[in-house]
Amino acid sequence: MRGLLAFAAKEPVLSVLVVALIALQCLHPRPWTTLPALVDWQTVLTLTGLLILTKAVESSGFLMWMAHRVVHRIQSERGLAYLMIGLAAALSTLLTNDVALFVVVPLTLSLHKLTPLPIRRLVIFIALAVNAGSILTPLGNPQNLFLWQTSGVSFIRFVWALGPLCAALMVMLYLLTAAAFRAKPLDLSKDVEPHPVDRPLVGVAALLFVAFVLLADVHHAGIGVAGVGIGFLLWRSKIVLKIDWLLLLIFVFMFIVLRSVAALPWVQEVIGQIGLQTPLRAYAAGAILSQGISNVPAAIMLAEFTKDWRALAFGVSVGGFGIAIGSLANLIAVRLSKERGMWLQFHLFSMPFWIASGIVGGWLLLHL
Repeated sequence: MRGLLAFAAKEPVLSVLVVALIALQCLHPRPWTTLPALVDWQTVLTLTGLLILTKAVESSGFLMWMAHRVVHRIQSERGLAYLMIGLAAALSTLLTNDVALFVVVPLTLSLHKLTPLPIRRLVIFIALAVNAGSILTPLGNPQNLFLWQTSGVSFIRFVWALGPLCAALMVMLYLLTAAAFRAKPLDLSKDVEPHPVDRPLVGVAALLFVAFVLLADVHHAGIGVAGVGIGFLLWRSKIVLKIDWLLLLIFVFMFIVLRSVAALPWVQEVIGQIGLQTPLRAYAAGAILSQGISNVPAAIMLAEFTKDWRALAFGVSVGGFGIAIGSLANLIAVRLSKERGMWLQFHLFSMPFWIASGIVGGWLLLHL
């Protein structure tokens, strides 16, 4: 019993989903054999391939090597903030927002040991940056990945549709950064620790990354996962074994639970009364519901009630700001920082940013 409670405390999202599924099966039972059909396996397969490839890039050491090389060109606190935000946003477009955080936040913490930095504020802005930057591509975050696969649109069309929102939010974030950080001189000359790179690994991962995205774009992610998975199991098995398998399990349960909830008569009635027929309503629903259940579950649930993938993508993207639970990336960033007093300061920046981005996103949705 004690071990079960310890697991629940360590993996609260998965635990809540399991309890919710049991409750749903007790209150509104459906044959267990029908549950796998509720899962969007194309999305799960695409996420699996991306997890393997991003773990390979991360394990190669290339990202940390590149980051340390770049920071030596920075001479001020504000310049470092600009760089960290740009780096986090850029990495999140292709390597997902979680991977970007696992590279940029530890890098920032290591630099903090060399020279004093406003570390809490910097980590908060990095979290905002991965949420804003990851909007651009289908690979940037799980909700984009899901909407890309279910909408059937091409990779290029998705980027074209979400590009204006990403650009607007990044401009807003940089303006806020200019006001929040000083032009205080920095001395990073002590950062001389070597960072070796596994060149064969990063080279193979880069080639496979391009091939996998092309396969996923034509909805053949299963073939891509088979090739990537078998290849790395034979060559570097630790990479496959070390990916976040629990995240994939969470996604499977999320599809089953949220689609089961969406099928409940009273939920259908409530959503029907609200009505998601217009783009603005679908957008607002995504932005607001994300504040309560996070943007990935919000996207999965609301997709049952609207086919306007663009409006929904805008909404759940904006929903990643605001309350910390709006995006799992926020929780990861705060956890990685290990700094006290993060929650209050996080919301002092994220809540106004959510409101402002909500207004800007709504205007772009209606006028572009």
